[in-house]
Amino acid sequence: MNAKAENTPPCLRSITPHLICAGASDAIEFYKKAFGAEEMFRLPGADGKLMHASVKIGDSMVMLVDEMPEWGALGPKALKGSPVTIHLMVDDVDAVFAQAVAAGAAVKMPVADMFWGDRYGQVIDPFGHHWSIATHVRDMTPDEIQAAGREAMAKGCADATA
Repeated sequence: MNAKAENTPPCLRSITPHLICAGASDAIEFYKKAFGAEEMFRLPGADGKLMHASVKIGDSMVMLVDEMPEWGALGPKALKGSPVTIHLMVDDVDAVFAQAVAAGAAVKMPVADMFWGDRYGQVIDPFGHHWSIATHVRDMTPDEIQAAGREAMAKGCADATA
């Protein structure tokens, strides 16, 4: 009998996104260019579609699979949108944001200094997945964040910057 496996392999965090993509192989290449992803594993099926794949971005794993409508696996484009945003913390949001856009991501929200202490922006990748990208720039207490949030909302949601 094999030795007992670890409960959580060290490459996985408590929560790991598992993305369905129309063209998961292309998505892997995009994530390499946009976010510096490192491909960890790829399991193609007999038809060439990816049954499972994983990339590492920073210290976290992202799993991918090709769309397989026959199994109910549909990506954001087939569903006409996504209610989920994947949050990516980086050392230099401006550089990573520009890299993602150069790789083919669409700007959803330009990078700006936000009231909660992060420099933050949002993109949509070519496969329909939404990504927020941020760099923490100043520490704030919960009370300071709430006050700054009220002030930003009073100005109007379109201007949530500091």
